[in-house]
Amino acid sequence: MKLCHALAALCIACFAGLGCIQAVTLEVREGNSTCIKTELSATFAITYNTSSSTRTAQITLPNSTTVDTRSSSCGADGSPWLVGVFGSGHTLGLSFSTTGNQYNVANLTLQYNLSDTSVFPGANSSDVVTVVSASVGISAAINTTYRCLSPVTVEVGGASVTFSDMRLEAYMPGNDLSPAESVCAADKTTTTAPPTTASTTTTTPAPTTPPGTPDQGTYSLKNSNGTVCLLAQMGLQLNVTYLSQSQNKTVQELLNLTPNLTSSSGSCGAGNATLVLTQERITTLSFIFTSNSTSKKYHLSGVTLLANWSDMAVPFSASNTTLNYLQSTWGRSYKCKAEQTLAVVPTFSLNTFRLQVQPFGVTTDQFATAEECQMDQDQMLIPIIVGAALAGLVLIVLIAYLIGRKRSHAGYQTI
Repeated sequence: MKLCHALAALCIACFAGLGCIQAVTLEVREGNSTCIKTELSATFAITYNTSSSTRTAQITLPNSTTVDTRSSSCGADGSPWLVGVFGSGHTLGLSFSTTGNQYNVANLTLQYNLSDTSVFPGANSSDVVTVVSASVGISAAINTTYRCLSPVTVEVGGASVTFSDMRLEAYMPGNDLSPAESVCAADKTTTTAPPTTASTTTTTPAPTTPPGTPDQGTYSLKNSNGTVCLLAQMGLQLNVTYLSQSQNKTVQELLNLTPNLTSSSGSCGAGNATLVLTQERITTLSFIFTSNSTSKKYHLSGVTLLANWSDMAVPFSASNTTLNYLQSTWGRSYKCKAEQTLAVVPTFSLNTFRLQVQPFGVTTDQFATAEECQMDQDQMLIPIIVGAALAGLVLIVLIAYLIGRKRSHAGYQTI
C-alpha cells in the first residue's frame, strides 16, 4: 500500500544585523523514500475586488505550512506533486517533470480563499480561486539541488509569488538534498557575502541619505453600508535595516511613503480596526488598532511591514502585535503634529509626521475632537513658560525700581 508521508519544519537563515529570516521546509515521501524536498521563503501579492475598489493582499508563507498528504504525491506517472496548505484554505502547489537529464517545475498552482476576512477584508466574493502558471523558470540537472537565494517573482493570474532563499530537489536519489547544486541565474550575478566567523567584527549598518520630510497622506475606510469608519492623515517614513544585494552588507534605509502611489484597504470592527497601506505592490504597511470597551480607550497595538525592494537580498518582513502607541479615547481622534518614532522591531521603526487618526467612533466624514500627544502639549507650553518667565522678570525689575526710588526719597529731610 502506497504511503505518502509529509513533513513541515522550519529552517532559519541568519544574516548579521538583520536577524533571522524564516524558510519553510516541506517534504513529500513515499514509504521510506523522499521524492521532493524544498526549503524556501515565499510572499504572495493577490489582487481582489471589494464592493467599491480593487485591493492587494500581501501574505507571507507561514512556518505553520504543512504538506497536503491527499494531493501531494511522488507520482506513479513520473510527475510528482508538492502541495503546501496554509491559513484558512490557501494552498501553493508545485508539479515537476523531467527530461531524463534535468527536472523542472512544470506548473505552479496558487489557491486562495476569498472568504478569509483576515487576509481579504471587504472582498465581494467568498469564492475559492485557483490560478495556474506554466512559466515558472525553475530547472536543474538531475541529482542536483536547485538553489536560488535571490528573490524571484512568478506572475500567476491576478497574483504574484516571490520566492527567496530557495533550495529544492525533485526525483531525489536519497532523503537529503544533493550536495551538488544548480544555481539560478540571479545568484550567479550576485557575489555571496563571506560567512561571519568568531573573529569577524560586526559593522554598523551603512545609512543612506535622508529623504526629507514625507508628504501627508489622507486615508479612510468605509463599512459595508458605505459610511466612513476610520480616518487617518499622516506622513510616514520607514526606517528599515536589511541585507543589500548590490552592496553585500547590511544597510539602513529611510523610505518615505508616497501618498499618490499608495492605496488603502482594511476593515473596521467593534474591538479591532485594520488599515493596510500598499505602495506599488512592493511595500505593504499594516496598522492594527485595538479598543477597550471597559476603559473606552483605544491604541495602536500592531504594525506589520512586508517589503520587496529592488536591492533587498530577500523580501523583508517585520511584525509586532504587542505595541501600545497612539492612545486616545473612544469617539475622539489622536493628533500629533510633532515627529514621532514608533519602534516596532530592532530592524524596523516607523517615523510619523503631522499625524491624526480616528479608528473608532467616527460619526461624520470629519475627525472628532482631538486628544493631542504629549510632545505637542509640551511645544504649546514652551511659549507660555517663556512668556511667564519674561513677565516675572519685568515684574521683579519694576519692584526693584520702586523700592530703590522709595529709599532715595527717604534720604532727604524737610527743613
